[in-house]
Amino acid sequence: MHLAGNPNAGKSTLFNRLTGLKARVGNYPGITVERKAGPVRCAPGLDVELVDVPGTYSLSARSPEEQIAVSTVLGEVDGLPDAVVVVIDATALTRNLYLALQIMETGLPTVLALNMMDRARAEGLAIDASALSDALGTPVVPISASRGEGLDALREALSERLRAGDAMTGAAADVRTETSADGANAASAAGGAPLASAATCPRVAYGDAVEDAIDAVLPAIAEWRPDASGPAVRAWALWALLSLGDDELRGVPDAVRERVSAAHARAAGRGEDLDRAIIAARYALLDRITEAVVRRPEAERRSFTDRLDAVLTHRVLGLLVFAVVMYIVFEALFTWSAPLMDGIGDAVSWTQDAIKTGMAPGALQALLADGVVAGVGNVVTFVPQIAFLFLLLGFLEDSGYLARVAFVIDKAMSKAGLHGRAFIPLMGGYACAVPAVMSTRTIESRRDRLATMLALPLMTCSARLPVYVLIIATVFSSTHRVWGIFSEGALALFAMYAVSALSTVGAVAVMRRTVLRGPSPALVLELPPYRMPSWPTLLRTTWDRVRTFLVEAGTIILAISIVLWALLAYPKNPAVTARFDAQRAEAAQSVASPEARAAKLRALSAEEAGAQLDYSFAGRVGHAIEPALRPLGFDWRIGVGLIAAFAARETFVSTLGTMFGLANADETSQPLHKALATATNARGAPLMTPLAGVSLMLFFVFACQCMSTIAIVRRESGSWKWPLLMFAYMTVLAYGASFAAYQIGSALGWGLG
Repeated sequence: MHLAGNPNAGKSTLFNRLTGLKARVGNYPGITVERKAGPVRCAPGLDVELVDVPGTYSLSARSPEEQIAVSTVLGEVDGLPDAVVVVIDATALTRNLYLALQIMETGLPTVLALNMMDRARAEGLAIDASALSDALGTPVVPISASRGEGLDALREALSERLRAGDAMTGAAADVRTETSADGANAASAAGGAPLASAATCPRVAYGDAVEDAIDAVLPAIAEWRPDASGPAVRAWALWALLSLGDDELRGVPDAVRERVSAAHARAAGRGEDLDRAIIAARYALLDRITEAVVRRPEAERRSFTDRLDAVLTHRVLGLLVFAVVMYIVFEALFTWSAPLMDGIGDAVSWTQDAIKTGMAPGALQALLADGVVAGVGNVVTFVPQIAFLFLLLGFLEDSGYLARVAFVIDKAMSKAGLHGRAFIPLMGGYACAVPAVMSTRTIESRRDRLATMLALPLMTCSARLPVYVLIIATVFSSTHRVWGIFSEGALALFAMYAVSALSTVGAVAVMRRTVLRGPSPALVLELPPYRMPSWPTLLRTTWDRVRTFLVEAGTIILAISIVLWALLAYPKNPAVTARFDAQRAEAAQSVASPEARAAKLRALSAEEAGAQLDYSFAGRVGHAIEPALRPLGFDWRIGVGLIAAFAARETFVSTLGTMFGLANADETSQPLHKALATATNARGAPLMTPLAGVSLMLFFVFACQCMSTIAIVRRESGSWKWPLLMFAYMTVLAYGASFAAYQIGSALGWGLG
């Protein structure tokens, strides 16, 4: 049994009410769209599995979620369902009934759950559910999922519908399906699933042009879907007429596309628009039904939604409110999550110390402490930010405000070829690309979603900030003022953020005209009424997404973390080990003070780590790529830092500390600043000049030095093609920008001393 409905109709709340906490969450085969299913007891002895179909306004597929909704309802994914429960928002009856009508046209047994009746009553709407049921020929049950009202009546209606369907299947085993010219469906069991009687679906007068187009497409549909029942074949034909022509739709035979194209061409030759005719015919029927069953208040009153929209969709006030909302989101990602992230970091450090204290030194100890535990830390550190972001996004979405954000910001975003809903994920990239990429799920178009997630890592995330702080503190004066007003460091930092934002917009514009070329869809969205979200549903959804990240992206991040650790730790140089063992033994005998002895041993361990890093696989790679790095102003040590930064950008700082024999160095460490400022390259020239610092910061602006981002893009896009493209183009940009900055600056004699 399937549960379908529009977004914001309360479908998730009803699903959670009916299944309790027994739902299973996974993905549909071969796609990243989540699949939720759970058991429902409709009556004693009648238990069914309820599958939550992705929310959609119609069965016209324009996004992965809508494609899954089509395939699920029409039996392509899990087979034809025994029944479909369609959740209807009682405050927006006509629009919600459009999807219900499409589903009923398939001939499937359908029950309408007329949700949010409490809000409808508050708005003065009186809906005659019995009359609506008679008009549609299917049970209609008034409920309020958020309050738990009417659920017993819904279960009873479902059990009656399922038993009636079973009886119909047995009685109609030999009946063939026919479809009348006016669109009324006859009874059938050709597909082997229980189908409703002809009275189930009201007649839609599509007109001769649409009926001719359906007849023209039906043979190709029947060949494509040989197991589909008569009503389902007709439903597929209507779907094809409304949906094909979008290059994003895969798996549709050329024969179907050709017949659909020919049908549209014939209609256009007669001055007719098939899409408009189909949609208009359906809404004409639904308008008549709604008018007959809904009694509205005599005096139209300005609703709370209208009054609030006067502010929130205002071209000036709306932007000011949005700025405040974005500040709260940023505060949550940067500040509220910080104590939790610090706590996770402390727990990881404590676990590493416990392993190093409780186990004998050796390869296993190092693997567990610095490989496995550090890798787990790289995964779970993101959890607070992901949880806060999805909790807040869910609240904004379910409350109805996110649609207003898209409306207000869409004009500016469309100039870069993006949908208005892309703004929040892009802004979230300033905190962390991982949860920001996951939040692109709110974007309907796959092209827009891919363009956003592929450009999003160019936004300067918080992990780049320690690198910028280290470089700026090393190469720029803290006292010198540009034009007597601006500090050099502040200007450099501002420039990096500005370059980041501009390059993100530029990358989107290029992708939407090349690899993701296609028409930019007009902003067509629902402005739902404002409502208080269901906190249990929000928390459940947030946990589902966190769990998805931990299980799917986390496994990739952990594996890469261990590989990177091995590259940085092995092989060991026996001569270096022997030399430092001797020095430690000498220090243990010659230094009397326990405190001084411990400090000396720590210093020796830090120096040994730097010497071993030179001999490691990563060190050898750093030496090998040094000729390619010299034109950027880098040497092999910077190269090793760049390799280590792939685990996490901020690791660049601690790796440089290790290279210079400094333990526990961070971006504020004065010894590290001094070591970098005085270091020289193989030619004896200063390593970290202002020009080299700018070149290095530009490299970090553009480079995709983050395995977690690559892993999450792989998960969200469903293919390695897109993250590899992202890594390739960002690496080329990083190298090109650094090369140009350093070479042009060198030619002009800037910042070389």
